Amino acid sequence: MNLVHLLPVGKIESTLLESLCLAIPRCFPVSCQILPVELDPAPHYHPERQQYHSSEILERMQPLVREQDWRLLAVTAVDLYIPILKYVFGEAQMGGPCAIVSFHRLRQEFYGLDPDQSLLNDRLLKECIHELGHTLDLAHCQDYRCAMASAHSVEWIDLRERGLCDACRFRVESKTLLSDGQRK
Repeated sequence: MNLVHLLPVGKIESTLLESLCLAIPRCFPVSCQILPVELDPAPHYHPERQQYHSSEILERMQPLVREQDWRLLAVTAVDLYIPILKYVFGEAQMGGPCAIVSFHRLRQEFYGLDPDQSLLNDRLLKECIHELGHTLDLAHCQDYRCAMASAHSVEWIDLRERGLCDACRFRVESKTLLSDGQRK
């Protein structure tokens, strides 16, 4: 079975990663494990933006991909950006093995609201499925309920479902991207 390794970037609560390890295999036919190492995000901090450059973190992840990894999914609490956007919830290598997701802006507390662990878990899972979909060469979907729909705010993430629509699922299956032993 294909293996997704979760890579903590910075300090992450183990319960959050454990929850993802249980949930991701319900969405994709994969197994999931947490890597026992942690990637330090500090070298990718840009003080002028007070954020971390997600593309730089993805580049640094590349040498960590091992032969047995189907995908390497980084999870972080730091605020991510790419130069053309104010922030991103995540980024992935289209058709590649690496993706990163941040829950910094997925937390209710970011918006001045009371914490909601269940909502955070749901949003984080949807973002993980979204970024893993990009690693499978899936572009943004026009169906707002699909996990591959574009989202520039948490309200749009909340509208998504935890899985792929029929059309996106068909694209993945038609490429046989989820067969054992294939990385791409």
